Amino acid sequence: MDNNVTKAKSSEHKDIIINVGRQIGSGGHDIAKRLAGVFGCKFYDKELLNLAAKESGFSEKFFEQNDEQKGFFENLFHLHMPMMTDANFYDNEFSQESLYKFQSDAIRKAAAEGPCVFVGRTADYILRDMKNVVNVFITCNIDHRLQRVCKRQGLSRADARKYIRTREEERAKYYNYYTGKTWGHATSYDLCIDSSLLGVDETVDFIAVFIRKRFSL
Repeated sequence: MDNNVTKAKSSEHKDIIINVGRQIGSGGHDIAKRLAGVFGCKFYDKELLNLAAKESGFSEKFFEQNDEQKGFFENLFHLHMPMMTDANFYDNEFSQESLYKFQSDAIRKAAAEGPCVFVGRTADYILRDMKNVVNVFITCNIDHRLQRVCKRQGLSRADARKYIRTREEERAKYYNYYTGKTWGHATSYDLCIDSSLLGVDETVDFIAVFIRKRFSL
């Protein structure tokens, strides 16, 4: 699809919410960011951590170090005290679930303000009752994923494979626990697509066509 045509239609959108799940190294972040540009949406990936920090009073570094990890609360007391405020540290309601709630509240607040693209962090589940929501999952051939991770993280292929396996186990555990669904399973999303088949640019165009048809844009 002509990118000029794609951009020309970008103003013809409703207040849509696009939630993008992704395999490690699939190009999901770049695809999500480009979709935000196509549909005139605000883009939230790591930016959500800053919003959650503001909601909670905790340092943003706390959310960064424990992003999309179900077992992070076990390591709480190994963190440096400046990572949290005294008030929250001694709050009786301080728990892993309360931290998830801070992030969920930040996602809902952002979605209420206008069209958004969210990357991961169970946004598809959190916003399940909103209208004009589409949930996409990006997969990719393992060789392409290894190449991206090796380049991005400066790792050998063997270490990149371990990195992918470990991070995806954490991500799946987190997603499955909070949503009751299965991370990466087709039944959990409206569209699943392998970015290695078309490449990032064409994958963006393909998803954009799907979204326009879905919402009659």
